[in-house]
Amino acid sequence: MTTAAISTVSSARLIERADWENLTPAAHPFLNADFFEILERHETAGPACGWQARHWVAKDSDGAVLGLLPTYIKANSHGDFVRDWSWASAYEQLGKIYYPKLLSALPHTPASGPRLLVKAGEDKLATQHALVETVKAYVSANQLSSWHIALPAADEVDLLQSHGLLVSHDVQFHWRDKGYGDFDGFLAAFPSEKRRKVKAERRRVAESGLTVEVRHGNEIEPEEWPELHQLYATTFDKYRNYAAFSAACFAELGSTLGRRMVLFIARERGVPVAISICFRSDDTLYGRYWGTNSSHHSLHFELCFYQGIAYCLTQGLSTFEPGAGGEHKVARGFEPTVVRSCHWIEDSRMRQLIGQHLERHRNGVLAYADEASTHLPFRKNQ
Repeated sequence: MTTAAISTVSSARLIERADWENLTPAAHPFLNADFFEILERHETAGPACGWQARHWVAKDSDGAVLGLLPTYIKANSHGDFVRDWSWASAYEQLGKIYYPKLLSALPHTPASGPRLLVKAGEDKLATQHALVETVKAYVSANQLSSWHIALPAADEVDLLQSHGLLVSHDVQFHWRDKGYGDFDGFLAAFPSEKRRKVKAERRRVAESGLTVEVRHGNEIEPEEWPELHQLYATTFDKYRNYAAFSAACFAELGSTLGRRMVLFIARERGVPVAISICFRSDDTLYGRYWGTNSSHHSLHFELCFYQGIAYCLTQGLSTFEPGAGGEHKVARGFEPTVVRSCHWIEDSRMRQLIGQHLERHRNGVLAYADEASTHLPFRKNQ
């Protein structure tokens, strides 16, 4: 069969669940019908936050869905991790309009993975090419400034590049299990001085009187979420960030995704004082949201890093991606990892200028990743 038509829908719920399941990885916490639909319905990825769904659906001549490309028209750059604020500023200075733009991404989630969700088989490549060219034509016809694909899979980067899209580079810090066995085995890979530092940080939390528990999304009662959510919202407000998720959104994600949501909760005399909200697939833990109303020493490291590593080791997960940024993760065993995003800039002159900027930036990112790797805490023979 060949691709007969590519069209758009205005909501994830308008795409049949069976089609999501046929085209997305099994047990993935973000690439599924529920994650997109829940975020859209609770306005976490809705018009009130500057997200307008424009999901692309490719069908064959019999009407069977061959491919999906989750996409949004964006009125801002919040929650997309494209890091294009300076581009928007440059457009404004030149009297050009940058927003709205088009974005293919996981809302509020800097996790790499497939974006062109296409059924395997003889039509896969043709469908991917058709989706890319159709979206580019849409950008031109609707006078949008650009189309961004945040953190696509490696093979998709190559395909998108072949269609003239620019590539940007960034660094995240990922932990990988190298056969450690347990947390003590992980620390055994550190030289003694750095091992003592981690143990001292964990001991401070253990001796503070706090208790730490691990619970999955379906183990949290709905009435618990407002108190847990307040920790997240207060911390976002403190740093003047926008807390896009509501307590109701978290609650529905938890009850729906079940064990694919993982929470590390610190309590003081039974009262929650800090929380780290993560998600998981069959092989990867994704750190996402941190919140606290306390100032306990090393508590952030315990809930956002050490508890996650321990969870991976007990659950058999091979990778822990704790989120964007944070070079302090290197000293705790998270390796600098280069990630890429792709960009179609409609204006040819701006495309040339941004392309030159990205090439210069690429060299700096690669050099930074190399330099950061020299500060990993592992013994030289590891």
